[in-house]
Amino acid sequence: MKFREFATKRGTLILAGKSAENNEELVKQIAPDEEVFHTARPGSPFVNIKEKPKLGDIKTASIICARYSKDYRDNKTDILIHRFKGKDIYKDKTMKIGTFGIKKFKLIKVKKKLIEIFEKN
Repeated sequence: MKFREFATKRGTLILAGKSAENNEELVKQIAPDEEVFHTARPGSPFVNIKEKPKLGDIKTASIICARYSKDYRDNKTDILIHRFKGKDIYKDKTMKIGTFGIKKFKLIKVKKKLIEIFEKN
C-alpha cells in the first residue's frame, strides 16, 4: 500500500498514512531520529518527514496531519497535533492496528485558516 506523498517547497519528502493498516506500515519505516506527527485525538494519519526538516517543513507536516484527520473532517476547527521522534513511538500487543503510544511529544496547534489555505492549493 502506497502512502500519501508530499514534497515541500524546499524539496523535503513528507509521507502520510491512508488507513490504520497503512499507518502500521508507515511507522515501521520511520527512523529513530525522524520527525513524526499525529493528532492529539484518534483518527489521523501518521505523518513522517523523511529527512532533516528545513525551514517550514514542520509547519507543512502539521497542516497535512490536521487536514487528513477525522477531527478536522468532523469539526472544521483548529486541530492539536503531537510532534515526536520515531524513537518515542511504542506499541504493545493490546493496541489495535494503527494505534501506537508516544513517550514524549511537543504540542502544535494548527489553525483552521492554514488548513483551508492548504486545501485550496
